[in-house]
Amino acid sequence: MSDQNISVDHDEGARRFVVTVDGREAGYCSYVPRSGDVRDFNHTVVDQAFRGRGLSAPLIQAALDDTREAGLKIHSSCSAVDHFLNKNEEYRDLVA
Repeated sequence: MSDQNISVDHDEGARRFVVTVDGREAGYCSYVPRSGDVRDFNHTVVDQAFRGRGLSAPLIQAALDDTREAGLKIHSSCSAVDHFLNKNEEYRDLVA
């Protein structure tokens, strides 16, 4: 993965975080705003052509870091985000 140019950007209009590899969209983590300043992360997808490269972790991490910086909390109705939270205790304080 280190030889790839990976970036994650927040597409606020589409309510999702997008991971790109070498300038190509590789996946996204979408959310729905909820009351009480909560983002409900409801779907994470990595395109079939990019699977197996470990992209979901940096994608979800960037989404949660942005959420923290915005002073928001999260709800997760996405199994990939749940899995990430179970492996990364330092993000559990974000759970509403």
